[in-house]
Amino acid sequence: MIVRDKFYINGQWVAPLGTDVTEIVNPATEQVVATVASGGEADVDAAVMAARNAFDDWSQTDPETRAQYLDKIAAGIEVRTDDLTAAITAEMGMPVMLCESVQIANPLFTFKEAAQLCRDYEFEAEHGSTRVVKEAAGVCGLITPWNVPLNQIGGKVASAMAAGCTMVLKPSELAPLDAFILAEIFDDAGVPAGVFNLVVGQGPIVGEALARHPEVDVVSITGSTRAGAAVAIAAAPTIKRVGQELGGKSANIILKGADYARAVRGGVRLSMFNSGQACNGPMRMLVPRDDLKEIEDIALKTIEGIKVGDPLEDDTYMGPLANKAQYERVLTFIERGINEGATLLCGGTEKPAGCETGYFIAPTIFTNVSNDMVSAREEAFGPVLCLIPYDTDDDAVAIANDNPYGLSSYVQAGDIEHARKIGRRLRAGHVELNGARFDQGAPFGGYKMSGNGREHGSWGLEEYLETKAMVGYVPRAPKK
Repeated sequence: MIVRDKFYINGQWVAPLGTDVTEIVNPATEQVVATVASGGEADVDAAVMAARNAFDDWSQTDPETRAQYLDKIAAGIEVRTDDLTAAITAEMGMPVMLCESVQIANPLFTFKEAAQLCRDYEFEAEHGSTRVVKEAAGVCGLITPWNVPLNQIGGKVASAMAAGCTMVLKPSELAPLDAFILAEIFDDAGVPAGVFNLVVGQGPIVGEALARHPEVDVVSITGSTRAGAAVAIAAAPTIKRVGQELGGKSANIILKGADYARAVRGGVRLSMFNSGQACNGPMRMLVPRDDLKEIEDIALKTIEGIKVGDPLEDDTYMGPLANKAQYERVLTFIERGINEGATLLCGGTEKPAGCETGYFIAPTIFTNVSNDMVSAREEAFGPVLCLIPYDTDDDAVAIANDNPYGLSSYVQAGDIEHARKIGRRLRAGHVELNGARFDQGAPFGGYKMSGNGREHGSWGLEEYLETKAMVGYVPRAPKK
């Protein structure tokens, strides 16, 4: 049993000011594996004031100094890879075969990239008689989810730190164990006290306290659209900057002429990645109506090759849903899809064979789905794929865009120019063409109800920078 009964505030491990505790349940075994202190508004205030007191000195450090700290953190992540993998698999159930390559490698890249940005980014530039300065935006409240916890933490923390900001991190109270290890890495790296602070607690308490705190200048949240709206409302009276990376219901357009075997197989496996718990997952597969049966057959064959089970086994591709509440939400979503008339091609509400214990759901595919069904419009955040037939390219684009979300989209075509032509018409912040792998250094964020702002690379850095114009006046030499 792991016990995390202290928060990391002002460079010290300190006891919370309250007595609330959250139990962390391993979703594969349904057993409690840790207890974690659950903070309140007073803990948030202590952490924010530590960040505020550290800001003046940290924001004036030169970029190379910040880069060297980021290098040390990246090195610390590499040293603690096994610890982080074990923690993440235990707290949210991602299989070990995927955990190190996704949950660890991606944030490792992000911290290394942030260090390089410190060295390469033009923080000051001349514009006529004006010197334009990009400087730290202030104290940041960073709110992260449970589905890819360390990856989402890295996307915010590394950029804020590179910009010269100080911060308070509130990870999901359902999967916070990796964040405690990261705090230990910061401490071992000698990051100055108050630059990085960690408080764990419930979103409506700790998250909203961060958002409304008058000494917080920037809030960045990755989470549900509901949570993003609540944070924006809480932040509004103090006119602070709010970045939101929220939900999605991404379309994957399979165009006529695409290699169906490759495109459909890749799309199905990606939709089931992390048990469907990915905001950018391609959960609506748009397929040519005339070829629906062929595509259904490929999809079914692909599902047969996906192993669902113990996340500690090396060949497991799909583990459990991350927590009981999400498991029950996804079951309700599947039941609603059946009731509204979608055709269940495979999966459903019965647990997969051999997975009687744990929050497991079989890979589920609905077919003959129309875009006005709840199955096509709302985010399941689970392993539920919808096949939606279309008639023409224009029809496919219209269906893809007819959704309240706009985080990601995918296009599969026989040639890249056709894919690009369609991709340009899609109202989404992130579009992957012909099975291209996710580029961790590219800007990531959404349109519409999927949020605003971007993470990663120079775009992510700039979310934590203010722009100052310093107009220079050179006095004339006195007349003799």
